[in-house]
Amino acid sequence: MTARAADRAAHRAADRARYDRATAHLDAPVAVVDLDAFDANADDLVRRAGGKPIRVASKSVRCRALLERVLARDGFAGIMSFTLGESLWLARSGFDDVLLAYPSADRAGFAELTADPKLAASVTVMVDDPAQLRLIDEARDGGAEEVRVCLELDTSFQALGGRVRIGALRSPLHSPVQVAALARAIERRPGFRLVGVMAYEGHVAGVGDAVEGHPARSRAVRLMQTAARKELAARRAETIAAVRAVAPGLEFVNGGGTGSVQHTAAERAVTEIAAGSGLFVPRLFDNYTSFSGRPAALFAQPVVRRPGPGTVTVLGGGYPASGVAGTDRSPEPYLPQGLRYDAQEGAGEVQTPLHGPPADDLRIGDKVWFRHAKAGELCERFETLHLVEGDRVTGSVPTYRGEGHTFL
Repeated sequence: MTARAADRAAHRAADRARYDRATAHLDAPVAVVDLDAFDANADDLVRRAGGKPIRVASKSVRCRALLERVLARDGFAGIMSFTLGESLWLARSGFDDVLLAYPSADRAGFAELTADPKLAASVTVMVDDPAQLRLIDEARDGGAEEVRVCLELDTSFQALGGRVRIGALRSPLHSPVQVAALARAIERRPGFRLVGVMAYEGHVAGVGDAVEGHPARSRAVRLMQTAARKELAARRAETIAAVRAVAPGLEFVNGGGTGSVQHTAAERAVTEIAAGSGLFVPRLFDNYTSFSGRPAALFAQPVVRRPGPGTVTVLGGGYPASGVAGTDRSPEPYLPQGLRYDAQEGAGEVQTPLHGPPADDLRIGDKVWFRHAKAGELCERFETLHLVEGDRVTGSVPTYRGEGHTFL
């Protein structure tokens, strides 16, 4: 073992001892957020943003108390939400700058939005198609409030005349001409006001470029991302110039994500950065050269069986993350270090066998700590997050689920 690996192992062992002491009075399953790590990750995001405000992606947090905590820090401003229902709930809860990052077909929600001056002033909705504007108008049910609108630019990297496309299938608006055309349509349509443009480069911000054991693929990803950043920076600048010619009062241009904060912040056209996963640092964010964070959100499952030497079984734990199904979407057995899934069972709905030398030191009732593959999705499994400082739980706060909400 190298000196660096030995140092990491010692830190992980110390973290395990802290979490076990802090939660000794709590039965597993249990979820925790290490506030020291959470705050350190927040500081790192602010440093990387270089003075531009960070809009917090709520889907990566899904806990009002933690959203309030991070928004109270210098360098953070506003929320990027994921459903209209969530947006309205957050606005009613006192958050006054909520950008809905995805188009919605929630007619009842739009009727509520357009009938309430406070909600209409606090929530900005996403559009990339005139049909979405028509749906909002049809849903008004007499509501006359002006709707704040944000346009989304498709950030995908395209080559060979469009025959090669890399990036999420999001907005159909790829060129500056297309975005400006919809901007003009919004400006001409009563009841709507264009206030922002968003462009999320997920193929840069959300794809690891230093995946252990895959050096060739990692190099290819880095080459792609370098080319994609250069192309997008030029196209985004041209797009924003075209939109500002139509709507000079544009309030914000949002871009980026946890994996691309410093690169996106360097673009003059961008006024704010979106990030959220970098607060919890789930396992999918271990594979980046652009930053390294501290795991802040973990959950523990109890040992309930010892089937044989080198094996224990914990209760449940089969919490897969969204995306293309694969081993990288399963939680990672994290503490004690050295445990692995059974190849025939993986992470199970009710039981999860784990193999490895540490299993022989685990007893019935001991905790095994896991990291989820993605950030906020962990909160769909737990009603409470226990907040750890040092080796004590200093508070317990509800997740969205704990407040009775599962928005999607």
